[in-house]
This record gives sequence, structure tokens and C-alpha cells, in this order.
Amino acid sequence: MSALAGLCGAGVGLGLVLVMAGWRGAEVARPTRRAFGPRVERANLRLGLAAGAAVVVGAATSWPVGAVLAGLAGWGAPSLLAGTGRHQAAVGRIEAVAGWAEMLRDTMAGAAGLEQAIVATAALAPLPIRAEVATLAVRLDGERLAPALRAFAEEVADPTCDLVVAALVLAAEHQAQRLGELLGSLAQAARDQATMRLRVEAGRARTRTSVKVIVGATTAVVVGLALLNRGYLAPYDTATGQLVLALVGAVFTAAFVWLSRMTRPASVERFLADTPTATPEGFEVQR
Repeated sequence: MSALAGLCGAGVGLGLVLVMAGWRGAEVARPTRRAFGPRVERANLRLGLAAGAAVVVGAATSWPVGAVLAGLAGWGAPSLLAGTGRHQAAVGRIEAVAGWAEMLRDTMAGAAGLEQAIVATAALAPLPIRAEVATLAVRLDGERLAPALRAFAEEVADPTCDLVVAALVLAAEHQAQRLGELLGSLAQAARDQATMRLRVEAGRARTRTSVKVIVGATTAVVVGLALLNRGYLAPYDTATGQLVLALVGAVFTAAFVWLSRMTRPASVERFLADTPTATPEGFEVQR
């Protein structure tokens, strides 16, 4: 009976995911990043896991607190158990910006202007930012160079790209000298930053593995008790037991959130971020 209830709960959870995807206008049959973006994809994944886990646990145990805790666990599982994919993507984007800066430098060395260099490198830009560079090249047909570069920086949304864009905007608006040398220096600084982040990630990998072991062991104990020794959990069927379960769940939730933050690197603020404050030259800065 419990297994049947679990299957029914899983079906209800899947139905909720489909309803939410339809409400958001996402194409569930063939999801793509361009259709609804990585943030919406992650939100749909978290929502689906949270709804499915809450419905399954609630149907199997009849514990309202257990359903809430299972939903929280499903929501936080992607970030808690995430691997190095996001970090590798960030490092790859930094290296791509460095490579593109060097491409601009080399192209401009052949007596090409900045706009011509951007258009020439659009099809050959490094893959992590190729789409954004191609959009920048198309945007130059109808916009001035400086606004197009600022829009490009917003699309890439990377602090290292902000440095390169700042140099390019200064060159476009104030005719900066020795731009090629500056781009080369920025490219080298970007590669040094990528190397440093790789070294930091090597140290964080051990912490991330420990977090996965702790989460896996805790989940295995809870599931094992629920399946093999249901009587041991019988005290939680009462109202007092639910209060105790809420207290225990709060402690575990705080511990898991703390462990998750230990595995995430500190985010670097962008100085070309979209804020209301702007300088006379048009640079948007943060205060």
C-alpha cells in the first residue's frame, strides 16, 4: 500500500511539474536553453524535485512536517550536490574572454579598426562567448559602438569581460592609445585569474566530496529506517513528534545550508552592472 501511495505521489508530482511548465510557456517535449533560459530551467528542476519529494513523503508517511522537509530537500538538492560544472563554465568563460581579447589585438594589429575587428572575430570567437560576440557584431549595424559593447557586457555578465569592455569603450569614446597592448595585458590577467580559480577549486573538491558523503549517509539512514523499521519512527506520528521532527529538520537544514556555502566560491561583483548610478561617460558603476 505504501508503494502504491508513493507511485501515486510521484505521478502527482510529475503532473505539477507539467502544469508549471505549461504555465511558464516552456516546451517540455524539447527543452532548450534558448527557449526559457538556464535560470528558468534550474527553477523548474528545483520545483519539480521539491513537489515530487513532498508529495511522495507526505503520501508515504502522512507527516505534514516530513512533507515540508522533503520539499526543502528537493529544492536544495541541485545546489548541494552540484558538481564542478558551474565552476568549469565560469573558468571557460574567463579563458574565452581572454582569447577573444587576444583575437581583437591581433586583428587590430593588421590596421583594422575596432568595429571591423569585432565583426571579423564574430565567427571565430571562443565557443563560450561566440553567441554573444555574434550578437554584438549584428548590433553594430544599427547602434553606436559604446552602447553595443555595454549590452554585450550585460549578456556575458562576467567581471573579467567588464574589464575588456571598459577598455574597448574608452578606446571608442576617447581614442585611447596602445589599445592592443592593453588588450594583451588584460588577456594575461584573465588567464592568471582562471589559473588561480582552478587551484582554489582543487582544494574545494575535497570539501564537496565530504558534503556528498554526509548527505548520502543521512538520506540512506532515514530511508532505511522508513523501509525496514517503521515502528522506530512511530513516535513521530503524534503532534509532539511532529514538533520534534520540525526541530530536528531545522537543525539538519541549517547544517546542510552551511555545508553548501562552504563549497561555493565567493562571487565577484561586476563594476559595469546595471545600476541607476552612471558616470558622465556612461559607465554604470556600483557604490
